[in-house]
Amino acid sequence: MPNIWIAEDDEDIREIVLYALRTANYETRGFDSGNDLLTALQTESPPALIILDIKMPGDDGLEILKKIREGVNFRNLPVMMLTAKGSEYDKVKGLDLGADDYLTKPFGVMELISRTKALLRRSNFPSSTQQDELTYKNISMNNTRRAVTVNDETVTLTFKEYELLHYMLINKGIVLSRDKIIETVWGYDYEGESRTLDMHIKSLRKKLGPASEHIKTTRNVGYSLGE
Repeated sequence: MPNIWIAEDDEDIREIVLYALRTANYETRGFDSGNDLLTALQTESPPALIILDIKMPGDDGLEILKKIREGVNFRNLPVMMLTAKGSEYDKVKGLDLGADDYLTKPFGVMELISRTKALLRRSNFPSSTQQDELTYKNISMNNTRRAVTVNDETVTLTFKEYELLHYMLINKGIVLSRDKIIETVWGYDYEGESRTLDMHIKSLRKKLGPASEHIKTTRNVGYSLGE
């Protein structure tokens, strides 16, 4: 049974999330600060997923996320951020720091469970049936080591960025619709929040550096890797 940790200083919200996840048959643990969660992460077995509120006393969720991603053992640990409605900067900043998804307050319990299931399902990537090596020009991906290089230089991606690049690599030269990418990489309907795909593409392009030129945008359709 997957174990999920949540750091949220608002006790009412924290208890609602914990109850909803327990009802969905997940093991849960709540923290009223990100620092307490970080301490537990450094001394105990890591959870399958972390949910971080951004606005917390002490180090906020973004600072905690940054510290999590700085640890070699936790770079691919799934992290979902809780953001206030309309805080576009927080969403972009969270994705830039390595968040894998975000949930905007106020949110519904069904949306929380749906996103949680999708994130946990996708975190098992890659499967043994996938090609060990994928390449396109100066981009190389090794699924066994879960490593990406550009011009033989290592590029560190979040697991969601990794999945996105993987999907584009196995479909190189094909224009993929936004809906198809979201369905495949995120595993559910974002119901109008497909802007998260654009933010992931932006972050991926930034990390790929010169190789970002291979990611093409087809207006009003989607994206492709290569012509």
